[in-house]
Amino acid sequence: AAMLPPGDAEIWGLSAPAPAQSFAADARAAADPDACPLRFGSRLNSMRSRSDLLERKFGRESAPLDLLTMIQRLGSAKGVDLVDFNYPSHLRGEFGAHEIARALEDAGLAAGAVAVRFPAEPFRLGGAFTNPDPAVRAAAVDVVAEACAWAAALGATHGVIVWPQFDGYDYHFGANHASAWSNAARAIRNAVDRPECRAHRVSFEFKPTDPSARFATVSNTHAALALAREVARPGRFGLTLDLGHLLAAGENPAQSAAAALAEDALFGFHLGDAHSRLGAEDGLAFGSVHAAGALELVYTLRLARWDGHAYFDTFPEAEDPVREAEYNVRAFRRFWKRAGALERGGMGALLEAHDAMGALELIESLEA
Repeated sequence: AAMLPPGDAEIWGLSAPAPAQSFAADARAAADPDACPLRFGSRLNSMRSRSDLLERKFGRESAPLDLLTMIQRLGSAKGVDLVDFNYPSHLRGEFGAHEIARALEDAGLAAGAVAVRFPAEPFRLGGAFTNPDPAVRAAAVDVVAEACAWAAALGATHGVIVWPQFDGYDYHFGANHASAWSNAARAIRNAVDRPECRAHRVSFEFKPTDPSARFATVSNTHAALALAREVARPGRFGLTLDLGHLLAAGENPAQSAAAALAEDALFGFHLGDAHSRLGAEDGLAFGSVHAAGALELVYTLRLARWDGHAYFDTFPEAEDPVREAEYNVRAFRRFWKRAGALERGGMGALLEAHDAMGALELIESLEA
């Protein structure tokens, strides 16, 4: 696998990751206690949807959207600040780091994170970190190190996110679960300890089930937290929770967030919504289905003064992806404001008393 071109390793002073945004220093929060201080990223591949809208706007024939055009289109979404790039699919192509960084600057955006998406070859058979072949596990470590090099080159504020989509099994008797777990923990630790990754936070994104692996080796939040404890790199290795994946795992996103926050391991949150049909993630607009759950999640994040990576992992297929991204930002900020009112209204005491009806009545009173 090709590493980042040497000439692109240091550009415009972006060879080191930008510092994470400080909650206390955020000017908006200082001016208005209900202003949401988070910066938002949104799914870049969504910008491929509804190319007909670009035709109407620019009067040109439909054509496949290249990476730079997708960045430009995402930059037109009000309230979106960050772009996450998939590695290798977005970054091992026709554009180098100079061109991508220039496109980000022109669009008024910054790099949020680099998300590892392992290619099918050689990882489909046996997985990446869980693979019984040590050479394949070493190749997985190399992929993460390459993603870290790109994160440095683009100044990705929130480091690298790893979703090992092939790490699991489809059949009973399809894997040695004990060795798969120990191999994964060891390989991930090796990746986090690579020189390219030492300056970055690396987070693990679990998904309980996927066509790539019907049963994931790491299938829920507490399993992911156990993995983080075994990797034993606090502050450098943690979790990115995905709301659609949490619903697919039968979890309450607020409870999952609280568990990760308690271990100082919540590095990022992929936001969206889903109908929770069996095996479906959906990727719908944030809070559009589970409004109460979305409000509880935002309340939990606000109460913890969380300042991690908020990213909308949604899949607008028939909708205008720019309007959908803008809606997600407005929705999160609306929930943030309501969460502040709940906090001031005494929600904490109601939660301590396990008074669900009192909580519902408090929410009701704010809607009057």
